[in-house]
Amino acid sequence: MRYELYYWPTIQGRGEFVRLALEDAGADYEDVGNEADAGITEISYYLEGQATFRPPFAPPFLKAGETVVSHVANILQFLGPRLGLVPDDEQSRLWAHGLQLTLSDFVAEIHDVHHPIGSSLYYEDQQEEAKQRAAIFIDERLPKFLGYFEQVLELNPDSDVCLVGDEHSYVDLSLFQVVSGLRYAFPRAMAGHEEAFPGVIELVRRVAERPNVAAYLASSRRLPFNESGVFRHYPELDAD
Repeated sequence: MRYELYYWPTIQGRGEFVRLALEDAGADYEDVGNEADAGITEISYYLEGQATFRPPFAPPFLKAGETVVSHVANILQFLGPRLGLVPDDEQSRLWAHGLQLTLSDFVAEIHDVHHPIGSSLYYEDQQEEAKQRAAIFIDERLPKFLGYFEQVLELNPDSDVCLVGDEHSYVDLSLFQVVSGLRYAFPRAMAGHEEAFPGVIELVRRVAERPNVAAYLASSRRLPFNESGVFRHYPELDAD
């Protein structure tokens, strides 16, 4: 099947979590926002209900045949079995979905560091509030989330290098993306925190070396991080 991924052009954003799964699995897909001449127009057709009577609230969403699936965790729950990126048993799949939802919460908190008042305002309009939010995030929330995933790795009875079961899953890919984004947004803070989470850092290294992932990261398909996406580097928000 050829999948169609709908996400805003020029930024990784939340669409990157889906791209990584598709790329790792070697799936046939079109990145509509970046590849189609009228990508934004096509996205708008869905959001406005012209292309479907079940309109998504926002990108990313995925089209597979006649099926349209929205929200990162929901898309990955749908793709996981089809791409061989989640175990076969129901308990493991529910566990993977729960971990992905936790990562979604983490991503939302990361985004809200630079937009603590509202997404409709420019960063410059809430810079002082962002500095306060960043200090709390770096000291409390960042280590809490990474510490949780370190614990998940330690407690996994089937593997000490995978989050779910004994094989690589879409959750590993998503944690890789979150850590990569944090390294971009908060390089000084991450340099100070990484030693406390050796399992997470080893997982990130292993994911980056997977053949399809490595090829994707080296390609023009991998958009660079920038200050329009979820992960933004503002030096004044990083740790001293």
